[in-house]
Amino acid sequence: MATVLKAKENPTFVMDQGAVVLSLDAELLWGHLDILDEKRFNARYPNAGAAYDHVLRSFCNAGVSATWLVVGGMALSECRGAADARMKGLPPAWRQRIPAGNEVTAPSWYRRSFIRQLANAAVPQEIGLHGGLSHLIWTDRHSVPAVAKTELEAGLAALRDAGVQPTSFSFPRNLERHHSLLAEAGMRCYRGTAPILSEKMGRTIPGAVLRVMDELGRAVPPPVWPQQKMPGLWNIPASMFLYPIGESRSRIVNHQTRLDRFEKGIEAAARHRGIFHFGLHPVNLAESPRGCRLFDSLIERLAHARQKGDVSILTMAQLSTRMEALAERAGFPDASPSPLPGQMIGAGQY
Repeated sequence: MATVLKAKENPTFVMDQGAVVLSLDAELLWGHLDILDEKRFNARYPNAGAAYDHVLRSFCNAGVSATWLVVGGMALSECRGAADARMKGLPPAWRQRIPAGNEVTAPSWYRRSFIRQLANAAVPQEIGLHGGLSHLIWTDRHSVPAVAKTELEAGLAALRDAGVQPTSFSFPRNLERHHSLLAEAGMRCYRGTAPILSEKMGRTIPGAVLRVMDELGRAVPPPVWPQQKMPGLWNIPASMFLYPIGESRSRIVNHQTRLDRFEKGIEAAARHRGIFHFGLHPVNLAESPRGCRLFDSLIERLAHARQKGDVSILTMAQLSTRMEALAERAGFPDASPSPLPGQMIGAGQY
């Protein structure tokens, strides 16, 4: 029987200091193709492309490396939409929503030039994969293993064609399934569900209420520790996501709560020598005229904490490499899955 790795409880795996991991789901309209048409997407997220540019610029100015988890379709130089051979094997109702075009004619869908910017950024950025080619939801009833494998392989091929070989992954809508496909495809890590009740309840009304309560109460995001899901594949759970900043939500939860919780997450990671894994969608910054200013404030606080020596900043790939090295050094090359150490039922206990 394989030995279970419990990173928090085993002193072999205790880190020298806390660390912060930033992971971004880069998806543009692909992430909304089943819920928004292009007109409604652009109304809700005006100048979404500019938000992506701002985030990358802010990272480079602050010397911060992050993990960008990109939908493969964004990297296509040209696409024939539903008729494109690369879409073959996806559910017909899903691929019918995908338009033909390129980043000039359909900029809400395709942005190969931005992938190049990431790859050539002055401060190195990691490029991973978000879902696959089209942001197909892996828990959908049509996403049987063969379909999910097609989606995954086509997404990897699109990024490879753009000169990228991803090893980090995030599930669309953070809905996990078919983990063995990731390991078979060479993925080394994925972003798992945050170990808090509001996230485990998912996109339900009780879950939404709990998320609001976490924000209003300025709950401390939990520090997390990686866990080997199966040999060669690490689960790096999220600690928190940027709560949406549209005007309707910000009337209830003001922007300062996001800053306060972000700082608390850094402090908890430093105190417990764990990981503060912060996730966000760049398009969310386009929901408010103050979005980019809020993001800059978050990065300023992170850079200050690093300068003080409280935390380091790692990409998902860097963290998984570190965990593999620690596991090998400890003589535990394999591990069977187990509950996350220190798992909690609510935020705010750290």
